[in-house]
Formats: sequence, structure tokens, C-alpha cells
Amino acid sequence: MDYKALIHTLVDSFISDPESILIKELPQDNVNDITILLCAKNEDCARLIGKKGCVANSLRDILNIAGKLEEKHIHLKLESFDDEDKDQKEDK
Repeated sequence: MDYKALIHTLVDSFISDPESILIKELPQDNVNDITILLCAKNEDCARLIGKKGCVANSLRDILNIAGKLEEKHIHLKLESFDDEDKDQKEDK
């Protein structure tokens, strides 16, 4: 299953800049575990987390349900980045 496409389908409608998000699958030791890193701008990351983490938990629930079809356990990590922070890191 294409989990990146699934995440795009779920989140693109409620974030301000869908093209700025970064979705990356991180390597795991166990073939049945998949960790997906979802990075977005600060304001979009706040929307992805939601109040008390309800949106993030819902995204994790949906991904886990999709993963069960392939007997996989999906882990979703959310991180924020800001254009200013990225520029500062590149200057170093």
C-alpha cells in the first residue's frame, strides 16, 4: 500500500500548503513495522496535531487500520520545520 499517498489524501485538504509537506519512510529493523515521518510548516504541524492531539491520533488510527490489511504496524511521527530554521541550518 502507498502510505504516502494515503497521508496526502487525508491531510492535503486542511493544511495551508500541501506541497510543502515532507513525507518520508524511515528504515526499520522489523519488516512488519513501518515508521513514517511527516514534516510540515509550524502552522500546518499545529493543524496536523490538533487540540489535545486528536487529529494526530486519528491519522495514526487510520494508518494502523490500513496497515493491518498487510499485517504491518505503522508508526507516524510528526515534526515541524520553518523556512527560517531551514535557511539557518544551511548557512552553518
